Amino acid sequence: MDHIEKVKTKPIDFQKYQKITPQIFKQSITLAKKLQGKKIIHLNSTQLGGGVSELLRSQVPLEKSLGLNSDWYIIKAPIQFFKITKKIHNLLQGEPGRLEDREKYYYLKWLYSQIAKSLEELIAKEKPEIIVIHDPQPLPLIDYIPRRIIPILRMHIDLSNPNPYILNFLKPLIEKYDLVIFSHDIYKPNWLPNQKTAVAMPAIDPFTVKNQFMSKSEAERILALYGLNADQPIVSQVSRFDPWKDPLGTMKAYYLAKNEIYNLQLILAGIFQAYDDPQAVNVFEKVKKQAVGDPDIFLFADPAHLKEVSNDLFIRAVYTASDVIIQKSIKEGFGLTVTEAMWKGKAVIGGQTKGIALQIKNGQNGFLVNSPEKAAQYLVRLLKDKKMREKIGQAAHQSVKSKFLLSRLVLDHLKIYSQVLK
Repeated sequence: MDHIEKVKTKPIDFQKYQKITPQIFKQSITLAKKLQGKKIIHLNSTQLGGGVSELLRSQVPLEKSLGLNSDWYIIKAPIQFFKITKKIHNLLQGEPGRLEDREKYYYLKWLYSQIAKSLEELIAKEKPEIIVIHDPQPLPLIDYIPRRIIPILRMHIDLSNPNPYILNFLKPLIEKYDLVIFSHDIYKPNWLPNQKTAVAMPAIDPFTVKNQFMSKSEAERILALYGLNADQPIVSQVSRFDPWKDPLGTMKAYYLAKNEIYNLQLILAGIFQAYDDPQAVNVFEKVKKQAVGDPDIFLFADPAHLKEVSNDLFIRAVYTASDVIIQKSIKEGFGLTVTEAMWKGKAVIGGQTKGIALQIKNGQNGFLVNSPEKAAQYLVRLLKDKKMREKIGQAAHQSVKSKFLLSRLVLDHLKIYSQVLK
């Protein structure tokens, strides 16, 4: 299997969730008994960086813990393939333009002539009952999944206003799947029958290194290694350097807020990990150019910059030490970085997107904005009012506990597996 690689995952005991989400735990145990030994394969494009890999890194081991025979695989392809699939991703999120014929040809040819053979070998060896294809990178492989196997497509992208040309290109392939899972009802194309769709909002694993709690003093000690001053306010955005994440808009909000809070510091953390996102380097260069001359802006993109501190430990310190978190996305399928920050009890200022609005109820457990100016207003207000920050942060933590922990996502998938296997 030269072009498909198995991802090794560490075991996670589902019993951990018995205390934190008892009702979900009980339902999952009951439902999982009917799915013992069922072979499930998850297939996506990368094991590092981005929300999909974050989800699968914990979801697959938890499914195993419940008795399912689940495994996670990734496709391997050249950088040109991922440049094209990044363009497809952007078009699906509403970017204007079209996929050129040569790009369509390359995309399909690589999947059909190279990766398909590896998939056929994998299917012959593992004999899965269900294959879950994640996002557009491996989407056309539906043509190489035998009818005895149930194919599920999991789309994590914001499809609220897609470019019609790319959706029409993918439509014949999407329609071949038995079921398509979205993060939001509004992402469903109107030509896809309701009985062929399901909704499962993403979630976080509270037991990973990144999502565990840390003392503020320890977080400040770690950030001091990189020149940050704990005595000055800190605002952060943790996300890939991607135009849809709008890091330049976040910087503008920071500059506006700095007019009132002169010693404000900004962290933009988007460590390069995702091999399927070659656009990130170009966006980072624009951000770096904009930040020149301001010693209070701290950019983190190169993993080597972190030295002896792991990426997950560093991000945990960023969330913990920050006074406010911003995620000023223009498009967002869901936004796990928002969930992570809310779980830490932080007040989050999020972009007015469908995915973030699933999590933030404006003024109750965070704030939603559609401009750098509005983001700056809330930023100043929160930085000047500690009681408000704490109140919003506590509400944010509770909403994640009740809706967005991974045990709930696993239960959603158990229900989906049971449904399609009938």
